[in-house]
Amino acid sequence: MAVLRALAAPFVVPGPAGVAVRTRLRLSGVEERVLGEVGGWLGSLASGDLAVRCRDGLKHDAERWAVRKRALTGRSSSRWAGSITKATHDQWTLARRGLAAHIRGLEAGIATVRHRLSLPVGEKGTRRAPGGYRSRREWHAKSRRLTVLEARHARAVADWRAGRVRVVRGGRRLAHTRHHLPEARLTEVEWRRRWVAARLFLSADGESGKRYGNETIRITPEGQPSVKLPAPLAHLANAPHGRFLLQQPVIFSYRGVEWADRIAGNRAVAYTIHHDTDRWYVTAAWQRKAVPVLPLGAALAAGCVGVDMNDDHLAAWHLDVHGNPVGEPHRFCYDLTGTARHRDAQIRHALTRLLHWARQCGVKAIAVEDLDFEREKTREKHGRRKRFRRLISRFPTAKLRARLVSMAAEHDLTIVAVDPACTSRWGAQHWQKPLTTPRRTTTRHDAASIAIGRRAQGHPVRRRTAPPRAHQSDVHGHRTAQAPPDIPGREEPRPRIPGPRTRSAPPGHGANAGYQNAQHRSGRSAEHEYWQQDSLPLGL
Repeated sequence: MAVLRALAAPFVVPGPAGVAVRTRLRLSGVEERVLGEVGGWLGSLASGDLAVRCRDGLKHDAERWAVRKRALTGRSSSRWAGSITKATHDQWTLARRGLAAHIRGLEAGIATVRHRLSLPVGEKGTRRAPGGYRSRREWHAKSRRLTVLEARHARAVADWRAGRVRVVRGGRRLAHTRHHLPEARLTEVEWRRRWVAARLFLSADGESGKRYGNETIRITPEGQPSVKLPAPLAHLANAPHGRFLLQQPVIFSYRGVEWADRIAGNRAVAYTIHHDTDRWYVTAAWQRKAVPVLPLGAALAAGCVGVDMNDDHLAAWHLDVHGNPVGEPHRFCYDLTGTARHRDAQIRHALTRLLHWARQCGVKAIAVEDLDFEREKTREKHGRRKRFRRLISRFPTAKLRARLVSMAAEHDLTIVAVDPACTSRWGAQHWQKPLTTPRRTTTRHDAASIAIGRRAQGHPVRRRTAPPRAHQSDVHGHRTAQAPPDIPGREEPRPRIPGPRTRSAPPGHGANAGYQNAQHRSGRSAEHEYWQQDSLPLGL
């Protein structure tokens, strides 16, 4: 007998604890050359420090960190050395997490292949587990594939235990593109510009209590940016104390008031300068107090909006406090093809429209699925379903959820995450057909949004079961006689007529004999005649 897993309880997602804003830098030719030289020098120091950190592996400790920082201080400054060592350590940690995810993916693939190899050839699978392979040829090829996966897993586990990681400053994909320039439609000069820009290092951590929150990269309240030059490049300074001033002011259009408030109080603000081959940008980031997490009951006190995330749209439906759908379903479309910048803009636009509509509905919570496709991306599980594998691989679950949480906090909305098990199947089973009308076609995704919202509210996904047809009325007839619209007081409650409630008795018998005789005589005006007779004694 199959054992059903218990559904995880819904929970309120904590709000963001940090803020980052970005704007463009307007630089002259001289300023671009100076920043390029400074970023290249600091980037070379960061590359050497990353190599040292990777060689240390698991043996790294606070003493080794201090040694690395002292080695960099003489070639830059104490603050630049601190930023470089922290950035390289974060990069090593990120690569370590990526290796762990790679090991989990290999384990999932190995388990799937072993299961399918243990089944007879041609055996059909179920919804929960795949079946055997289609032919002896495919079985033999997958047995060899299992050997390859096991060898990769052994090497990855050995690297994990030894603390080895493989990282490339500038990105492994860009480094690999160097050997495939015709396919990437790039010349060597264009690739070299991207490579140099990706390996620059112009990032400085903030310091509370220091002037304007940062001594290394500083932006005044008037928007005047300046950079503290490392010791070997101090001759490039155009201002006292080894600083290089930029002429064009910086304006943060988004969260500018909050940023100005922080630097006015000399609170820490971290800055990072990026070079995108032909444009320069600066990003300001700071920490803030975490948004208080509302109790689940308080967040759902005014209902919620259930959201079903799909490959090309967000399906949403407003639910009242009882879990009933209100109004019409809404769909917020986006396009995940093209560049990463285009996909990110599409997601932000769709989430903005969703949040504005949720505020118009008057709710305080948005219910979403706690999706994680990490173990589903292995090709060993889905076989030849390349389109589906491509779909779940490009679907930005983590990025979409992180953006939704951060953007919802600005609209005073709470995100409630629910277990994603069977929401589409049960929603279509219990809600799709009842909510489909001649003027509205309810899709499977619309029904899934109702299931998500009801699960967040603690209601069962299944609709309330209706009584049998014969129990809904007097054996397929009305329970009570209804007055026509022109009778005064027809909305008022009327006393129950004693006797059995049945329409099967012949005319002239039973408690409703007056109504039935009138109906038998006049047909169309039966209700009017009966209620006139019934109201005569009341008027005397």
